Amino acid sequence: MKQELEHLYGLKLSAIDDEIGKVKDFYFDDQNWQIRYLVADTGGWLSGRQVLLSPDVFGTAALDDASGDAAHLRVNLTRQQIEDSPAIETHRTVTRQYEEQYYSYYGWPNYWDGGMLGAAGFPAFTPEPLQEDHSHHGHNQRDDIHLRSTQAITGYRVESADGEMGKVHGFVVDGKTWAISEVIIEPGQWRETPLLRVQAQRVARIDYESSTVFLDVPKSKVTQAVGNELLLTTHP
Repeated sequence: MKQELEHLYGLKLSAIDDEIGKVKDFYFDDQNWQIRYLVADTGGWLSGRQVLLSPDVFGTAALDDASGDAAHLRVNLTRQQIEDSPAIETHRTVTRQYEEQYYSYYGWPNYWDGGMLGAAGFPAFTPEPLQEDHSHHGHNQRDDIHLRSTQAITGYRVESADGEMGKVHGFVVDGKTWAISEVIIEPGQWRETPLLRVQAQRVARIDYESSTVFLDVPKSKVTQAVGNELLLTTHP
């Protein structure tokens, strides 16, 4: 089942033993559109600290169950495990140094070496002791430039191969794989349709300096808009 991320922001997060906060943001890999982390706003529990949660800490049907007035996401960790996890400054880009410490703490194989756990199961929690080497906590090291915030990119201009198409309104995520499947576009004056969708694979690149998302197809290939679904021709 697919979910619009807009409907997940602000959703309550429940650990094994109590609530831990709300969904604030998502970090995704802009090379393959895979969501790598959910950003949790812990509110007053950890003095406003925000933590990152890998999709691996949620059940395989977590996003499918995130609906209704009492909706929340269940986290397969305790509050103490989350409290003791490496802190993150979410106004900075996530560094590979931080990720190495994060995965080491939880005792998980890292995803960049093909160790993503996915639906295979949740591992036993065997954290490594945190070190006081501040070089691991600092963000003056090499940043992983492919991890991006969905909140930050919302509002970016969208350019097709032959002109401006609108702006980014949101994203659609696959509830099983945690991969972004579609980008939701607000077309503005170009079309009367309120919202359109385009497959994430149609994004050629994202220019962060100009806050622009570039598509690899011209507007002339848009055949019709059905509801809020953007249909593109597959032929030249």
